[in-house]
Amino acid sequence: MKKLIPSWIRVPVVFFIIFGAVEFFIDSGDKPAFIEYPTVSLFLLLVLLILIAIEAIVGALENVMLHRLDEEAKARFLEEKEKQYQFTWLKNIYAKLLGQKPLEEEGEIILDHNYDGIKELDNNLPPWWLYGFYISIVFAAVYLLKYHVFNGDTQIDELETELAEARTAIEAYKKTAKDLVDINTVTVLTEAADLKAGKDIFETTCVACHMADGGGGIGPNLTDPNWILGGGIKNVFRTVSEGGRSGKGMIAWKQQLKPLQIAQVASYVLTLQGTTPANPKAPEGDVWVDDNIEVSTETTQEIITNTN
Repeated sequence: MKKLIPSWIRVPVVFFIIFGAVEFFIDSGDKPAFIEYPTVSLFLLLVLLILIAIEAIVGALENVMLHRLDEEAKARFLEEKEKQYQFTWLKNIYAKLLGQKPLEEEGEIILDHNYDGIKELDNNLPPWWLYGFYISIVFAAVYLLKYHVFNGDTQIDELETELAEARTAIEAYKKTAKDLVDINTVTVLTEAADLKAGKDIFETTCVACHMADGGGGIGPNLTDPNWILGGGIKNVFRTVSEGGRSGKGMIAWKQQLKPLQIAQVASYVLTLQGTTPANPKAPEGDVWVDDNIEVSTETTQEIITNTN
């Protein structure tokens, strides 16, 4: 007859199968489902209680049935119960790890000590403990040589290395995640798609004060080399984001535009430098000289052509 798996194995196996199915089918992001959703924890607890209850009911029914059987049937039932899987291999491994003498051989290791009938056995140390002790000695020797003789990387060194790698990864991510741009990381956007988006934003939000060609109206002229709050991508980005001069400058657009959109419109504004508007306003502010050529002449002419 096929050997039966005992209940103390069946219950955990079935429970973890259900647990795995729940984690697989419920999308909970980075956290386990039973942590993200308290109802899942309640459900799993209920499942565990039901499994234990089923095993208890089955055991009770077996006892009731056993008392109603005759002696011959009862003997057969008990014999089948003895055929349950006993995990003898696990028991053998456990016995070897303990290294104990069999009960019938304990007479060989009884010491002469006798305390009110209590005798002492001279058992060897368990092999698992002895081998673990030897391994710890080898580990200590290797650790001593690596970190105190050859000056290997300590946990502090590893932390500093990981922090440096993390900073590098963050900077690399910021280069591709344009929405994370700020005053410190903004650069001139030269791709046609970004400049087209900046042009659309300018025509929607800026033309009322600066005119469509950037010649200026209520706001200053954006085509001449003079800037009230400084030129260059960083200054223009800050001005668009934080607003102009208190009381008489433009509003801060950071509440209405995303960082990427501010970078796009700031980059487009810089393409207006050196163009000739229809009715240019008189220069205001100081001449801004930037040693870095941020937008090429070809790009500027291309945008002007597309605008016209």
